[in-house]
Amino acid sequence: MSFDVIVVGAGMSGLCAAHGLRQAGLKVQIVEAGPRAGGVIASVSRDGCLYETGPNSALDTTPLIGELVDALGLRSRWRAASEIANCRYVVRDGQLRALPMSPVAFFTTPLFSVGAKLALMGEPFTRRGDPAREESIAAFVRRRLGSEFLDYAIDPFVAGVYAGDPEKISVPAAFPKLHALEQRWGSLIRGQILGAQERKKARETAKNTARSFSFDGGMQVLTDALARAAGPLALGVRATRLGRRPDGGYTLHAQDGDSALQFQARAVLLATPADVTGALLREHVPDAADALAGIDYAPVASVASAYAVADLAHALDGFGALVPRREGRRALGVLFSSSMFDGRAPAGTALLTTFIGGRRQPELAGLSEAELGALAHQEHVGLLGARGAPTWQAVTRWPRAIPQYNLGHLGRVARAEAASKALPGVFMAANWKGGVSVGDCIANGRRSAEAVTGWLAHAA
Repeated sequence: MSFDVIVVGAGMSGLCAAHGLRQAGLKVQIVEAGPRAGGVIASVSRDGCLYETGPNSALDTTPLIGELVDALGLRSRWRAASEIANCRYVVRDGQLRALPMSPVAFFTTPLFSVGAKLALMGEPFTRRGDPAREESIAAFVRRRLGSEFLDYAIDPFVAGVYAGDPEKISVPAAFPKLHALEQRWGSLIRGQILGAQERKKARETAKNTARSFSFDGGMQVLTDALARAAGPLALGVRATRLGRRPDGGYTLHAQDGDSALQFQARAVLLATPADVTGALLREHVPDAADALAGIDYAPVASVASAYAVADLAHALDGFGALVPRREGRRALGVLFSSSMFDGRAPAGTALLTTFIGGRRQPELAGLSEAELGALAHQEHVGLLGARGAPTWQAVTRWPRAIPQYNLGHLGRVARAEAASKALPGVFMAANWKGGVSVGDCIANGRRSAEAVTGWLAHAA
């Protein structure tokens, strides 16, 4: 079987890349080790509820998202998050406090002390950091905004996005735009104001103001449509070895149960987790494999819980609540899934999604399903005033959920990408580089498709 491109991995990055390659008129084969396409994205119906096992929504930060939705014919199924979801809570002193979304709200909120508010006012006068010195997001925020802002804004945010440790997460790797704001403007506040015009020209929306979205049948609507448009798709086929042919092309060796398969192509796009990518590269570029082996992943367990609305004291009038490390609780956060989008639960039923584990408490993600369900309920009792047991719960475990963009990450990525020089025609696209959000993966997939297409045109 011979193709122009073999795409290994059918997560969001791989599917978007394959779709772009197909649109360019190339013959593409997707190989996926799992039983279904979509990676961590899956939407499940149960008793009139619709819950997600992975991302519950995405942010509309780039026009690439709208272009993809329109190309797939999904505009009528697009759903913007409810206005209620604009409110986001952070736990402080055991209470849910609304995260301020405007200057007026910031100066009146009980979430931050007077001292923290004064520290923010002094941010424009803080000296720019050394561009040659890599900082963790914790060190960066302490330096510019103070410890309290780290504890009750950035720490829970990092837990929500990366399930990571802010003392280890790299600013230039995980928050490149934040790093660029300081380096260019000398101040985050000044850069946010003065850089608005540039973002407008680029047709980009800042993540703190972008609208959340999903689809009428959940996030899986997007990946299912991509899988149909980007195929052919070989499911349950595990790539085992990447061989190079005398003509410069590649042979992908794979296993389908007991059957050995081979796929021939001029180019290969590895849209796989760091460890899988490294295993396929090790024979050819050991240093790239070693670098990829150094990328850590956080384990996360997701617990969907359905309650009678009357059994919850909180109004669930928001997107959800993030839990700072300082609060000493055992959940990273709770999403109010039935409040985010209409139709996610029947009338009188509240649907919650609780995340447990991460780099903060990795051992918790390995608990049994019964233990995780009980833990989530205990958190609902303490945070949301749950008075009765949930009518049902569903647990999903991701032992390697989210790659950690820890200090030194950009160096590891550079070493991994050096494999493309040693192996012309081999490309990489996955959430271990370029960002972990759905929007980041869509953009990453599009860029990768353009790179492969350009290389094939030049090599022809």
